[in-house]
Amino acid sequence: MNLAVLTRWMALLAAVVAVGVGCAHSQQPARRVHVISEDASGVGSNLESGTGGAGADAYCNELQKQCFDKCWRRKPELPSIEKHTEKHFEHCTSECLKVFMSCVKEQEELERQESQSRKRELHFPTVDAAIGWIGEHKTEVAVGTVVIVAGVVAAPYVVAVVGGALVLAPL
Repeated sequence: MNLAVLTRWMALLAAVVAVGVGCAHSQQPARRVHVISEDASGVGSNLESGTGGAGADAYCNELQKQCFDKCWRRKPELPSIEKHTEKHFEHCTSECLKVFMSCVKEQEELERQESQSRKRELHFPTVDAAIGWIGEHKTEVAVGTVVIVAGVVAAPYVVAVVGGALVLAPL
């Protein structure tokens, strides 16, 4: 056999092997439901609530304090109340409590709107990493959280509770 024929046979053999092996990357494993924990109790019990709670109260407390200081410095609008008397104090306290309550309601509404619009997503390099982290931090994860594995946004998972168990299920 001459060298040209041998080279052609080697090239043909290499092409057949390459086609037989297929792509260089491996097939994605079948997507299935993964059990994270047999007990779903406590899931989402430690979720951060953004600016609500102490943050909103501190903001509204400051508004109430500023309102009271401003009210106390001025002569009351009602002629029957003299400046810097007990009735003046009660008047300022009452008026500024209304400001505080209105502020708290506004902050709660803003927080509600933010939490509805906030997209909850977690990203992990592998399904095993996702299962491990969620299992250890289940109090910090809300049911319905979208989990993206290996950057594949087209095939997300979701954290769910099925029959009392915490699971990671394909969407």
